[in-house]
Amino acid sequence: MRINHNIAALNTYRQFNNANNAQSKSMEKLSSGLRINSAADDAAGLAISEKMRGQIRGLDMASRNAQDGISLIQTAEGALNETHDILQRMNELATQGANETLSANDRSAIGDEITQLNSEINRISDATKFNGEKLLDGNFGAQLGTSGLAVGSAGVTSIDVSGAKGNTTFTIAASGSVTNGIELTDESGNSQTVVLADNTAGTLNFDKLGVKLTVNDGFTAAGLASSAAGGGSAGEIVTDNNTTKYIQIGSEVDSNQRLGISIAAMDATSLGVNGVDVSTGESSRTAMTDIQTAIDNVSRERSKLGAYQNRLDHTINNLGTTSENLTAAESRIRDVDYALAA
Repeated sequence: MRINHNIAALNTYRQFNNANNAQSKSMEKLSSGLRINSAADDAAGLAISEKMRGQIRGLDMASRNAQDGISLIQTAEGALNETHDILQRMNELATQGANETLSANDRSAIGDEITQLNSEINRISDATKFNGEKLLDGNFGAQLGTSGLAVGSAGVTSIDVSGAKGNTTFTIAASGSVTNGIELTDESGNSQTVVLADNTAGTLNFDKLGVKLTVNDGFTAAGLASSAAGGGSAGEIVTDNNTTKYIQIGSEVDSNQRLGISIAAMDATSLGVNGVDVSTGESSRTAMTDIQTAIDNVSRERSKLGAYQNRLDHTINNLGTTSENLTAAESRIRDVDYALAA
């Protein structure tokens, strides 16, 4: 009789080990709450789950970014609300100054108040900050610079526009008719049109929001004209340097996943009310026109900020919904079913 191998005992031992391993895995799942604790549990499921986790975290951070963007906008809009009130008061004073019955002392008193109001507009523009960044001094807007340029009949001319922003138009006038027009629109909806004469040799290159127009020595132009918002003259190059700030509102590196915010300079000089004159009835009427233009400009800026905020509100809602749905999907892949694991 041979008793070297006890098959029944070996089978029992193997089954015991299997049961013990299964119990250990069940305890691991029940204690962690996860069906997948290591890649060995579900390699494909782990890969899908990790990708979803990355997207969820990106969406949650994008939502926080959008909330920061709203805070920035509210800070700027609150300051512009006060600027609006100041301009309304200045308009009231200018209207009073247009009355020919005022004495010189009356006009001097009105002028003194307007001077102080201008100083307050400048202070608000300089002091309005978010996280240390000035909002109303032009750093969040566009700065226009001009330089004269004479175009010969056979020369090399380059026009560089870094970060083109709206309300700036370049036109090259030559002896032939203009047949080519390229419009550039940035993420904020601002557009720019560059027009090139049909008999001009050269290329138009722009990358994202930048424009680079190079005309080689085949250019035979009768002249060059450019215009910008607020006016321009022949022989002038207007360069629009955009300092738009971007808010990342998505979890991917994509131009559609960010929102560009630009805020124009809102100091008294930029608004055109610095040094308004109310010393006479006629100058007061001119001041009324200038101040009303400034009021309109601030109104447009506030409307733009309101549009930004409304968009970000919808962005936050969408990000929250997407994150919630992805979290539910990731949970179905990774989380344990306690009824099955018990």
